[in-house]
Amino acid sequence: MIRTWLGRMLGPLTLCFGVALLGATPLSIAAGQDPKIEILWLGQSAFRITTLTGKVIVIDPYLIDNPKTPAQYKKLDALGKVDLILVTHAHMDHFADAPALARLNNAPVYGPAGLDQSLQTLGILPPELAPRMGKGGTITPLGPSIKITQVHAEHSSELLWHNPVTNRDETHVGGEPVGFIIEFENGFRLYHMGDTALFGDMKFIGEKYHPDLLMIPIGGHFVMDPQDAAYATREWIKPKVVIPMHYGTTPLLKGTPQEFIEALGPTSIRVEALKPGDQLEF
Repeated sequence: MIRTWLGRMLGPLTLCFGVALLGATPLSIAAGQDPKIEILWLGQSAFRITTLTGKVIVIDPYLIDNPKTPAQYKKLDALGKVDLILVTHAHMDHFADAPALARLNNAPVYGPAGLDQSLQTLGILPPELAPRMGKGGTITPLGPSIKITQVHAEHSSELLWHNPVTNRDETHVGGEPVGFIIEFENGFRLYHMGDTALFGDMKFIGEKYHPDLLMIPIGGHFVMDPQDAAYATREWIKPKVVIPMHYGTTPLLKGTPQEFIEALGPTSIRVEALKPGDQLEF
């Protein structure tokens, strides 16, 4: 059974957002209601998202060598058919399994424009599996009812590549880091922040896109710590639900969900502190 740790929950919100128990029949199916958006956390910043019409999006696939990914998902085919891959930046703990997953499913990888250009130039992926897009751009590769927009992130994005000819590691252009806004078939909006520090336009993103669900890094050192993440959540983005991510994978990522909840303080925002392998429905 899934263990979800609800830091904050208001009664009215429970009417809109449900937690799916692995191995159980979802309430939406049992009651004959409309399909739900399914969110599966795979550790670090990796998520598998199933849309209302059954399209599968994987974000930041770092699975095989991820110490937090459940064993059953370390084989890429365990994810099932994947339709689209989103990568927020080129660092290995976000990008590592994207090329293999793309080839396995014939699914395009959308990430920073500079990263996709390097994937093409180095022959890591063919152009049709590494299409370019840029910050502020909106795409609809899964059909007009699912909109995906790149937004700013404050981080870096070097691509480390092992040259098979020289047998040496090389550092290449990885483009600028990004976050993604996904608007689903019913208008529900998800904001995956990728790796980022605080930046003032988080307030603008919150006001423009009004995300219902926020996926926010809290580990510190390379990204926001719990206190900065709580400030961004409470003061600027103001989602209905927030999932802390990018913590505990290495000793440097010391921030914890409990610290995030305490820093968030009294609020109507619901915190879903998941364990890798946990699944939510919206």
